[in-house]
Amino acid sequence: MDLLDTLTAKGLRGEVPTREEALAVLATTDDELLDVVAAAGKVRRRWFGRRVKLNYLVNLKSGLCPEDCNYCSQRLGSKAEILKYTWLKPDQAAEAARAGVAGGAKRVCLVASGRGPTDRDIDRVTDTMAAIQEADPEVEICVCLGLLSDNQAERLKAAGADAYNHNLNTSEKTYGDITTTHTYADRVDTVKKAHGAGLSACSGLIAGMGESDEDLVDVVFALRELGSDSVPVNFLIPFEGTPLAKEWNLTPQRCLRILAMVRFVNPDTEVRIAGGREVHLRSMQPLGLHLANSIFLGDYLTSEGQAGQTDLDMIKDAGFEVEGAGEATLPRHRADVAAASSAASACGTAASACGSGGGCGPCGGHAHAPASEDTAASAAEDAAASDGELRSDLVKVRLRGAGTELAPNA
Repeated sequence: MDLLDTLTAKGLRGEVPTREEALAVLATTDDELLDVVAAAGKVRRRWFGRRVKLNYLVNLKSGLCPEDCNYCSQRLGSKAEILKYTWLKPDQAAEAARAGVAGGAKRVCLVASGRGPTDRDIDRVTDTMAAIQEADPEVEICVCLGLLSDNQAERLKAAGADAYNHNLNTSEKTYGDITTTHTYADRVDTVKKAHGAGLSACSGLIAGMGESDEDLVDVVFALRELGSDSVPVNFLIPFEGTPLAKEWNLTPQRCLRILAMVRFVNPDTEVRIAGGREVHLRSMQPLGLHLANSIFLGDYLTSEGQAGQTDLDMIKDAGFEVEGAGEATLPRHRADVAAASSAASACGTAASACGSGGGCGPCGGHAHAPASEDTAASAAEDAAASDGELRSDLVKVRLRGAGTELAPNA
């Protein structure tokens, strides 16, 4: 296929495709799917070999969010039966982080629900980072606390944070359809604040909210232009008790095409399969590893992932290997740019480097929203009425810690 030959050649050179070419990837047929995966897989291996970076979520504060993001189980007015609790103590968070590091996680992502942190919250998080780094000085730490105020990113950087996560989620054009309590511009501003402070930019999207192909391409190109070092791709799990509870729009094939498009647009950027991986890719998860070079290990914020050992077995069985703590994730030219940005911020020249940024995974209220098993059963009955509808009866999602005293990822 001429399209795939062109995209592969561009990707191997680190070049970005046109918007029309990106849209064409999403329009390919199921008969062409393996060809698409093979082509994007060549690009992935060119820049990242067969390494898979493991990331581990620690949910510092769950639920009780004042924002109204339609996709989120922690949103204002959510009736989702998730575990709600206020801030974990530093030693509790450090204990949870140790479980992920022991399983091979290179990065720990500290997440707290809410609009954004107070200065007291920043103090809490810096104490938590210190406890984690005391146990393992080499672990990378990504923080996700919502919208940042002036100087908060600098404080996190000074305390030892490596990255900040803040997802754009969808296109600017449709952002108002999913949230009204903050704007797309607010998110971009936080990404720029984090990047300007020398934090690694991690920002991604949520697919499956009823968006168009054009929306997906728009947000992925926006992330590229912002200079995200990592792009988490979340697949919406329609959570019972949220406005998007009935949005079952994804198939495994659709998810793979989305991942391939993200890889072609970001050939030399860390692409992470984030929330909804187990639910929507299902048995085709190993094919996703040929497109993305990063995943979350084990559980998520308010739902359980597959067992961590199952993740490790999948990586090995698919012919990939876990990326070591001493290895650089980004290719040399991208890593050099990130290091230069960090050094510039440290010597007070970050303002001139500002203008790109990111965020790193399904964080805070910006997570994949899981569905209850009752929701899946109800959707199954609807699906049975029409052979052409999606099979949500195949989905089984467990709420992590719901109705128990267990801390996240304990």
